[in-house]
Amino acid sequence: MTVAEVQARTYKDRDSWWTVFLVDPLASRLVWLVARYPSVTPNRLTVTALLLGLGAAAAFAAATPQWLIVGAVIFHLSFVVDCMDGKVARLNGNGSLFGAWLDYILDRVRVLVCTVALMGGQYQATGEPIFLVVGGGIVFLDMFRYLNALHLSKVKTEMRRALAEKIEASPDLTAVFAPDYADVTLENVDPSVVAIHTRPELVIEREFRSRFTVFTGLRDLLVRARVRAHLVSGIEFQMAVFIIGPLAGAVLAVSVVAGALLLAFEFALIYKLWLLTTSFTRYDRALGAGAAASEPVSAPNVAWASVPMPSPGREGADAPR
Repeated sequence: MTVAEVQARTYKDRDSWWTVFLVDPLASRLVWLVARYPSVTPNRLTVTALLLGLGAAAAFAAATPQWLIVGAVIFHLSFVVDCMDGKVARLNGNGSLFGAWLDYILDRVRVLVCTVALMGGQYQATGEPIFLVVGGGIVFLDMFRYLNALHLSKVKTEMRRALAEKIEASPDLTAVFAPDYADVTLENVDPSVVAIHTRPELVIEREFRSRFTVFTGLRDLLVRARVRAHLVSGIEFQMAVFIIGPLAGAVLAVSVVAGALLLAFEFALIYKLWLLTTSFTRYDRALGAGAAASEPVSAPNVAWASVPMPSPGREGADAPR
């Protein structure tokens, strides 16, 4: 198996820009080297990543410029190994639900320990309590980011499920526009219809795309490079705090700026979710009204008709990124 084949089978469709450009090229080659050995399992790689993280924490605790650089390098290696566990699982098919839980928990432990070591070491070296305050903020933001992502995903999944059920129950009422997804085609079937069955959330995405054309254009450009539009996620936040800050000798300033950017992107996601749920509610009501006014469909092959949608003048919607 070649490196290119490993990359094709293990790369995610979209990932953080830090992972895509600074981690995946190395991680995929390391996976190519070690995945053939049965003793290299995803869970063992997860534990190895934690051990490297503890080594980075020990270096951070020393609080000297030289040790901060060492800690930053070790933390980056820790993250590379942490990215390898999922790749090995996808390549060899030996992932597990417990492994996913273990990866999540040990990631949180690594962030907590490294934060205490980094900010505690800086407090010991300078006597400035602001480092303790920022350390608490780092732990809070890391937990907030991942809890927010979890619940955003749950809400979006529920809306997708509800839309899919509506489409399955009333196919004659659910054909809608699917801009930018016309490449999803089946023989003798309207591309927009196929796109909606493949991605039901497109029903409520079109209004967002019509209102935020610059953003959607940028997002589509990033997607082609496998980069998600959430440019400052939990990953970039951690890398800024534990790599960029120590390397630049500006732990406090970089942490504060990274935290502010993370919050800005998280609030943007929350705003997009609000738009999405608002549009979902309006569409659900419109579909219900259309179904009540329509005649029952007895034949399996029916004509596809568009559901009248409210004018996108005052309210917007977004779909999951």
